[in-house]
Amino acid sequence: MNDMINEQYEEELEAFEIWMKDAGFTIHTQKSYLGDVHQFLSSLKGKSLEQVKKIHVLSFLSSIRENGVSDATRNRKHAAITSFFKALIELELADHNPASGVKKSKTEKNRAPIYLDEREIPRFLQSVQGKYRTRNLAVFLLMAYMGLRVGEVHVLNLSDFNPERRTLNVYGKGRKWRTLPIPEPVNEVLLQAINERLDPWRKKEEALFISQKGRRLSIRCIQQIAAETFDRFQEDVPVQQRIPYSSHKLRHSFATMLLRKGADLRTVQELLGHSSIQTTTVYTHVTSREKEEAIAKLQVVVPI
Repeated sequence: MNDMINEQYEEELEAFEIWMKDAGFTIHTQKSYLGDVHQFLSSLKGKSLEQVKKIHVLSFLSSIRENGVSDATRNRKHAAITSFFKALIELELADHNPASGVKKSKTEKNRAPIYLDEREIPRFLQSVQGKYRTRNLAVFLLMAYMGLRVGEVHVLNLSDFNPERRTLNVYGKGRKWRTLPIPEPVNEVLLQAINERLDPWRKKEEALFISQKGRRLSIRCIQQIAAETFDRFQEDVPVQQRIPYSSHKLRHSFATMLLRKGADLRTVQELLGHSSIQTTTVYTHVTSREKEEAIAKLQVVVPI
């Protein structure tokens, strides 16, 4: 099926890849979007792109929802299809975007994100083990104490790190750069990780973190290392009671810690690299413990 899709829509798919690279999309996003577009094109059953209408996009998105995908995944596939037709219009291979009029799914905005409590992070970091412990520890420190996304860690280069000034240049979503101050303990581990950096397969490889195969440490590899570390972190917890932690949850922990220590919401937005402050407000959740502590401060007087 993939061969048929590649053959029928070869020019359009190639144009989309070129457009995404030129637009600065991460490798991870490019792969995800191409996979989503392939899935959508398969649903067209051989229709030409000139025949595609809004109803075809809506039908596809409805069908994948019925198959159990989350609203977030449905919205990503919608974004991929929208970007695909946007690219074709800009490159003069199409004249309309049938996905532009389709509404996004409403996700659960009030759901509190999963995160590690400040006291749990050191215990999680103690669970980092293995031959490449220093490298992996540095990766997790960047997420837990500087709020980096997995993709941002993946694209870090040696030149982005300034140990003297203790700063890190981070290339984030929307092709935006931000410069972050590095906490002294994190700076020391980064220096150690660079000192122990594996020999890259290519001599001119600039990646800050290298895999055992000598290539830039991939997003999938970082996620796998995190999953294994979280398993060790929760090994004493019954399987049914384990929390579904992932590498991205360390970023949630960073944002939560800052806000609970009184950091300004706008500052946290800048540190996280959010384009909208509305995205940052998801971290202003309140725990049951904090509710109990707040209530406990009240002096309740009941008349006899």
